[in-house]
Amino acid sequence: MAEVLALGISHYPPLIGPDHMMSGILRRMLQNPRLPEELRNPAGWPEPMRAEWGNDQGTSSAGRHRAALVGWMHKVRGALDAFKPDFVLIWGDDQYENFREDVIPPYCISAYDTYRFSPPANNVWGETDKTYELAGNRVAAKMLATRLIEEGFDTAYSYKPLHHPIGHAFANAIMYLDYDRQGFPYPIIPFAINCYGRKVISQRGGLPTFDRVLTDADLDPPAPTPRRLFDLGAATARIFKQSPYRVALLASSGWSHAFLVAKNHFLYPDTPADRRMYEAMCAGDYAAWRDYSGAAVEDCGQQELLNWMCLVGALNALELTPKETGFVDTWIFNSSKAFLVAS
Repeated sequence: MAEVLALGISHYPPLIGPDHMMSGILRRMLQNPRLPEELRNPAGWPEPMRAEWGNDQGTSSAGRHRAALVGWMHKVRGALDAFKPDFVLIWGDDQYENFREDVIPPYCISAYDTYRFSPPANNVWGETDKTYELAGNRVAAKMLATRLIEEGFDTAYSYKPLHHPIGHAFANAIMYLDYDRQGFPYPIIPFAINCYGRKVISQRGGLPTFDRVLTDADLDPPAPTPRRLFDLGAATARIFKQSPYRVALLASSGWSHAFLVAKNHFLYPDTPADRRMYEAMCAGDYAAWRDYSGAAVEDCGQQELLNWMCLVGALNALELTPKETGFVDTWIFNSSKAFLVAS
């Protein structure tokens, strides 16, 4: 039987930039004309949020937040290097990158031969000419798509990108696991999930717009249900467990996103909801994940939790409990971040 390593990280985009830019999403949300007056300045915020904001709009806190995230990236990379996989399958959301108006599948396996991308401008590494060129594994990707279809999962697959070389959920995951710039030698298979569902087109997969109120008619069909993605992850794990490959399965995403939590006026994430899911995962209560509702995901701004739904389904199928876990919460840096190593 093959060996499988399960990993979870965040692909939090502001980690690419300098500390003084890390609270930029919150500053954007403060421009919401429908924001209640008492929330327009820190005096009206919850005390922990004011403390994290400080007197420098979160720059000092950003350094501490970065250190916590990078520390966990090092732990996950250490587990990956010790395992030495044949390739890394990454579950990540497509945020209006290749899932656009021309086609929006529930999920899609990329079966490319190579992946090429570069860090964005003004990155924390000061790189202006860095390029990653990673191998894929088309044979394994096609095998996975075939077996999933045979098991009843109508799985989309692609041999080339439509609009974007590779989504940020995948590129950022690789750059963060190579935060110290020692290289990333492992082939990858990106497995993109339509996490944003009803907001993938109406919100262009990103921040809400304030110039109009979206109606039900403006919204898209929903994302795949948590139960379906849990079962998809379980099937993926079983297929690879029976394969000749040594595989790392990686979920790449933050959890509750402030800019998706309407009940918090898009200012801060639903950390209590994330804590409940985190504690259930750590305790091996995987049924709580499979039984989670799509309505709860949307209400709590946990759309990207759906990437981890695949991972937790894999844990369940493999009868694994987490070996190492971490939870990094925040009021001002948009999203809760979780980390996991299980083998």
